[in-house]
Amino acid sequence: MKGTVYLVPNLLGAVAPDDVLPARTMAIARSLGHWIVETPKPARAFLKSLAPDRPIAELAIAEIGEQPDAERLRTLLAPALAGEDVGVLSDAGCPGVADPGAALVAAAHVQGLRVVPLVGPSSLLLALMASGMNGQRFEFHGYLPVQPEARVTAVRALEAASRSRRAAQLFIETPYRNVAMLETLVATLAPMTRLCVAVDLTLPTESVVTRPAREWRGRDCSAYAKRPAIFLIEA
Repeated sequence: MKGTVYLVPNLLGAVAPDDVLPARTMAIARSLGHWIVETPKPARAFLKSLAPDRPIAELAIAEIGEQPDAERLRTLLAPALAGEDVGVLSDAGCPGVADPGAALVAAAHVQGLRVVPLVGPSSLLLALMASGMNGQRFEFHGYLPVQPEARVTAVRALEAASRSRRAAQLFIETPYRNVAMLETLVATLAPMTRLCVAVDLTLPTESVVTRPAREWRGRDCSAYAKRPAIFLIEA
């Protein structure tokens, strides 16, 4: 019998697991002895917060790496092929969504392993739910270009795509560049294009604000500095 690959959502910040995760997700996570993770240090911190069934030192924790090749993926999945259940964990949010877990999950399917997604927070879906934008048609683009001119070009392209396809456009930014991103959006978007900024999702400091771009102008963008954020636009 082969083991099961469980996709375990991580917390989005410093919050009690009981406040965010369902009981089944926590119970399964506590029981697992083998883990494939994005980064070992935050993974150990998360697992410790769950009070697992065995000491952290006894857990087998392997790092997936940014671009694992086929041989690396086979090695990571070896415990599952040998009959052990395995957990997959991102640094935050859901494995396989905006992180390198997708290649591992694809390899698990090729090997005939059962893959089970567990319920937990996804910052992208939470932001979309709270934005008031089109949840029937949306596109996620990851990070936009860092260079100012290229960033402006990308924003204009996303606005045009939203207008032509009637689809919400989602993207993220490194927290320390939030202010620069927001300033670019406010200066570039058409006045009536709606802009949503969702920060600190699931945390006590959570904020989700959707306004036409013209109503963002003149506001203090520094309030969004260094906070995990999802940006959404809809023309």
